[in-house]
Amino acid sequence: MSRLPVIVGFGGYNAAGRSSFHHAFRRTVIESLPDAERQQTLAGLAVLMKLVRVDNDQYLDAEGQPLSLAEIEQRYAAQILDGTLVRRIEKTHLDVDAAHWQKNLTVTGEAGKPFSFITLAKQLPEPLPTDWVIEPLNDNDVMVTVYDGCDLKVDSYRPLAVKSAGQLPSGFEPGEHYASRFHPRGLQLTIVAATDALRSTGIEWSQIINRVQPDEVAVFASSAMSQLDDNSFAGVMQSRLKGHRVSAKQLPLGLNSMPADFINAYILGSVGTTGAITGACASFLYNLQKATDMITSGKARVVLVGNAEAPVTQECIEGYGAMSALATEDGLRNIEGSDQVDFRRASRPFGQNCGFTLAESGQFFVLMDDELAIELGADIHGAATDVFINADGFKKSISAPGPGNYLTMAKAVHAAMQIVGPEAVRARSFVHAHGSSTPANRVTESELLDRVAESFGIADWPIAAAKAYVGHSLASASADQLAFALGSFKYQIIPGIKTIDAVADDVHQQHLRISTRDVVREAEPLEVCFINSKGFGGNNASAVVLAPAVVERMLRKRYGEARFSDYLQRREQARAAAQAYDQQALKGQLAVIYNFGNNMIDDSQLSISQDGIRVPGFEQPLNFKTDERFKDMIDDQPA
Repeated sequence: MSRLPVIVGFGGYNAAGRSSFHHAFRRTVIESLPDAERQQTLAGLAVLMKLVRVDNDQYLDAEGQPLSLAEIEQRYAAQILDGTLVRRIEKTHLDVDAAHWQKNLTVTGEAGKPFSFITLAKQLPEPLPTDWVIEPLNDNDVMVTVYDGCDLKVDSYRPLAVKSAGQLPSGFEPGEHYASRFHPRGLQLTIVAATDALRSTGIEWSQIINRVQPDEVAVFASSAMSQLDDNSFAGVMQSRLKGHRVSAKQLPLGLNSMPADFINAYILGSVGTTGAITGACASFLYNLQKATDMITSGKARVVLVGNAEAPVTQECIEGYGAMSALATEDGLRNIEGSDQVDFRRASRPFGQNCGFTLAESGQFFVLMDDELAIELGADIHGAATDVFINADGFKKSISAPGPGNYLTMAKAVHAAMQIVGPEAVRARSFVHAHGSSTPANRVTESELLDRVAESFGIADWPIAAAKAYVGHSLASASADQLAFALGSFKYQIIPGIKTIDAVADDVHQQHLRISTRDVVREAEPLEVCFINSKGFGGNNASAVVLAPAVVERMLRKRYGEARFSDYLQRREQARAAAQAYDQQALKGQLAVIYNFGNNMIDDSQLSISQDGIRVPGFEQPLNFKTDERFKDMIDDQPA
């Protein structure tokens, strides 16, 4: 009997705001929300963006005057909406109109004559060029005479062709919420996002860890692009060229495994399984597959899985831009047929588009096996039953799409039909498409979804695309999709692709329904979501996610009415604690977990026997398990 991997907590931050309790999802469908929920989400964003502050549980404006939720909406809604989702890159983050670079200048004297300049002796290059003559002027300065000319690099500034991104909400700096000394932005996102996911469970981590053995915890997290700002790999590669020193932190903090390492060392204190799996833009689903496999096999009982990516840097923009992969200002101008570019609509899945839009995001999910969730009274937001991964085989272009995604999506649909039945999939499922917003993707992905739908008798398959709202966060992209899918289960709303006026003519949609408006499900509640993701190099992944209502039916059958009723009573306590955290976070108190150097384990205190290991600080022992995998291949051993 397989254990069911259920989602008991989720959280993080992207261009739509905080993900826990569906606030980021609400931002994407804010036009379709009731007044109370719309105003609550706007107020939370207003605090996150430092537009209002909170004192004694009262919202205040800059002058200290009290504000009601309605007043916050009236005064700040336009600024909040403008400062979230995909938009023009803000100058405080990166000046896209004056991006720094260096020009090469070849300098020679007039009519080929020598020329001289004065500099500090300590600034002379080593070794000296052969045509330089040095004359000391004093203890510090020297006169340099150059006979054959020299090359100089001088600061210069130019506009970037790409000017839009899915940035975090204006004014929100994750590193300001904990002691983030020298942490790259991607690792700052890791800390605050993983904290948000853990807090959203409403169950203290100590309570969870006391119910499982130390090695029954796992963490899978990565960043596809590693960390690329000045505090990480960019600093390593650029410091000497800029005349600066490389620090001892820049290289290790740049590793793509650091999100998982930071969670183990500074948030969970875990000694369990850890990993950082990357599959380009499908990286989250690669990590999710490992998480679900660990739980279904019984090797782990609780897993924290997710990704953090902060690629809105000049280097990433220019790198992807050189591949013609990104939506440029000129490209958007050509699409819109206007000199005025609407950067809010830069990401345009399945419409007339010209490239994808980079984004930053950190998203994490807490998974448990169903039995542990029942024991703890954890609130269940869904279940991730399967993740399928297939490559493309031989190919000429490493970035071109291939057949692998047909395999993953078809297997996902077939697997879901084994669980909920064919009719439920046909009538009550939807797809969160990769929807990268490139001309190639809109054709190839729509064709594969249309063909899979036809093969399985799906007539009108609803399609959503998270990148329309928050852009493409690379490793975290499918995590954004999953977070929004949980929101659709909660509110029974499929967000429309509102950045396009119409679906492009070359999109295959005979069996698909791609709406430019939010679709509210009043009948046939959503039960299954298929998360689809594609990555450079032929990294294809598709996941099956079940709605909480489906999971509850499954658990009632597995555990019986009496035990399930007992679980529902315990669940109220977790929900109350989770709601208390949500109210606290809405007022800017994020309660970030960062245990630097706390509760370290003295390995000399480990107690090792032939039956297992006792680890200091853990209530449960680590018991060695009997291994009978190869019993039929091994000779009987003497007693």
